[in-house]
Amino acid sequence: MTGTPLARVPQPPISREPMSDTRPTHRFDLVISGASFAGLALARALGTAFTNDLRIAVVDRAPPIANDRAANKQTAAPDARAFALSAGARRMLETLGIWPEIAASAEPVTGIEITDSSLEAGIRPVLLTYDNHLRDDSPSDNTPSGAPRAPAEPASHIVPASVLERALQNAVAAQPNVTFFMPGEIAQFSGDGAAVDITLKSGETLAAPLLVGAEGRRSPSRESAGIKAVGWKYGQTAIVTTIAHERAHGGIATQHFLPAGPFAILPLPGNRACLTWTEEEHEASRILALDDAGFLAEVETRVGGRLGAIEVVGPRQSWPLDLHLARAYVAPRYALIGDAAHGVHPIAGQGVNLALRDVAALSEIVADSLRLGLDPGSMEALGRYERWRRFDSFASAAAFDGLNRLFSNDSMLVRAARDVGLGLVDRLPGLKSRLVAEAAGLTGDLPRLFKSERL
Repeated sequence: MTGTPLARVPQPPISREPMSDTRPTHRFDLVISGASFAGLALARALGTAFTNDLRIAVVDRAPPIANDRAANKQTAAPDARAFALSAGARRMLETLGIWPEIAASAEPVTGIEITDSSLEAGIRPVLLTYDNHLRDDSPSDNTPSGAPRAPAEPASHIVPASVLERALQNAVAAQPNVTFFMPGEIAQFSGDGAAVDITLKSGETLAAPLLVGAEGRRSPSRESAGIKAVGWKYGQTAIVTTIAHERAHGGIATQHFLPAGPFAILPLPGNRACLTWTEEEHEASRILALDDAGFLAEVETRVGGRLGAIEVVGPRQSWPLDLHLARAYVAPRYALIGDAAHGVHPIAGQGVNLALRDVAALSEIVADSLRLGLDPGSMEALGRYERWRRFDSFASAAAFDGLNRLFSNDSMLVRAARDVGLGLVDRLPGLKSRLVAEAAGLTGDLPRLFKSERL
């Protein structure tokens, strides 16, 4: 079974021309196009900050989100992916009251091991190891002098995508100040006045000070806002599945750098793990076409014998890999978040963390503007958001792209050089501590939600 969990069906661009309609206009304080992870998290962040004082609309082509938690559990589409959720993102979800529903299905990552070898190598020596905890001397440690130290906090947790999606859906469905237009699609919009005027394909009209594009990589509203995206295809395919294994993983996440690309073993609760690996397109097609026994043999070759006997227990899913970055994050009364703004290589598992950081930054700017009686959709407010998030997203995308290019080859000279580099990093505990804090999302200009502070 194959699938493309990140892709949406291509849609024609949304027209920005005004449209006359005799139906009454539904007025909101915020309209979110896309019930993605980022779109739902934004609705939750601002919906809880202002309870009934803020009216939010969510428009998406998907079926309606159920108000009943059991119904959401039954209708959630299977998704084989798992995310390495950073400590900053987890703090945000805790502050928004979402983490309790996730915690039982999340596995804290205790350590990270990195290898660099050929696929045929019988022995894969570990070249770099990380203790994946935020220690007392890490840059993010804010414990007052003399105060007792709290237990070391994991820098990341592995969270199944379906669990995160269900928790966000349940939280937002319970908010009385969120109105869903699902299934629904934006036909056209115009942000040239004091509000953005939106017409749905159903003929209904909406108006709000701000429209947020959160539909994902193929964002139709981004195109309609006139925002171009730059990027390229990698000629690689990502494959994900879930395995059960005989031996305990101990919370260790493993990254094998193989010539075709990274192969990650991400620990899940119990003796289970999510596999995320990169292959060249033609090889991925061959692997995905294998029967169950053949696919398991390919998995066993890459996992090795460290986890004992293994069994594939989840669906196979795949999607083509590319990189894209929006040239701008804002337009008049319009802002981009998540994959609509930036799509990065999954080599470091940071895509969802970047999306949640977008949400934390934009929700903070909108909340501050509203409390000061200012226009949250003004170019002044949106310009602050763009300055806050655009450079960080660009730097992250460039770093992940560089890592993929560095490790996705089988040159003996390049392999020797990078193995020396990994060995040097392994001998510098201070640098490793800083890298862990960076991956935990706890460096730089942090939004309040990433610091466990309410909006």
